[in-house]
Amino acid sequence: MKKTPGALVLVAVAVAAVATLIACGGGSPKVALVAYSTPREAYAELIPAFQKTAAGANVAFSESYGSSGEQSRAVEAGLPADVVGFSLAPDMARLVGAGLVDKTWSQNQYDGFVTKSVVVLVVRKGNPKGIKTWADLTKPDVEVIEPNPFTSGGAKWNIMAAYGAQLQQGKTAQEAEAYLAELFKHVPVQDKSAREALQTFIGGKGDVLLSYENEAIAAQQAGEAVDYVVPAETILIENPLAVTVDASSSKQAQAFYDYLYTPEAQATFVSRGYRPVVDGVTGADKFPIPAKLFTIDELGGWDTVNKDFFDPDGSVMVTIEQGLGISTQQ
Repeated sequence: MKKTPGALVLVAVAVAAVATLIACGGGSPKVALVAYSTPREAYAELIPAFQKTAAGANVAFSESYGSSGEQSRAVEAGLPADVVGFSLAPDMARLVGAGLVDKTWSQNQYDGFVTKSVVVLVVRKGNPKGIKTWADLTKPDVEVIEPNPFTSGGAKWNIMAAYGAQLQQGKTAQEAEAYLAELFKHVPVQDKSAREALQTFIGGKGDVLLSYENEAIAAQQAGEAVDYVVPAETILIENPLAVTVDASSSKQAQAFYDYLYTPEAQATFVSRGYRPVVDGVTGADKFPIPAKLFTIDELGGWDTVNKDFFDPDGSVMVTIEQGLGISTQQ
């Protein structure tokens, strides 16, 4: 595959982000995990736990984390990867198209997803501005922190949650698009990833952060002074996982993939704020059920959504971002 200069830069950046080898090195088989930014803390627990199993004994790991879209493009451009975990399915589809992930990746009993979440409104401790609904985000004195949807998978989930919520409230598609345009007038900065946006918010910028429920919980666990609101209308987030077709340690990579679906591993994800895909996992009953929880399929599915909302050559969000002078480069 011919690599463009931009692709080579992505590879260099992602390779530089590869974390320290875990477990013993030398002749040990090594699994390269490439994932989006938010589950880093969960994997910090999951990898050592896997290494304590018979299948994971003496298996070393390298880890790379970043915004979902950039990670997917880096793997496409040549970043070594054995197990890939992204924020949304289109980032996996890119690797299917490149011949790096088998087209059957989504054909397990969990449709290829390893965790779930919902989009929430993260606010300052005590919710000083009383933010409870999507309408509250467009009040004159409210600043909203949201990543750039042309680099962040989390940003796409947030936008479709906001858009779909308007439809759930009975508004027309045109009214829902107008809401997005007004919402982004309240966004002072757009970071590359959901994790960077969280850091911006924790650093004191903004009144509310659009984010995953698990990110809000992780911030609270880290002692940050934040609360979060699960709005009445929000979207179900589903995060894909796969083993690459040319995994350098295919046996160990598959074993790690399988481990992530065990009740033990799913309980670790739950402890880090993710909703499990496996039934009966300890702690799963703590998550509130939104009154109107909808899916990306109800909005047309990712193929349609990406074309209509995120196509860099012309779409709803390109029009909005260009009007604000924001980059739409991927």
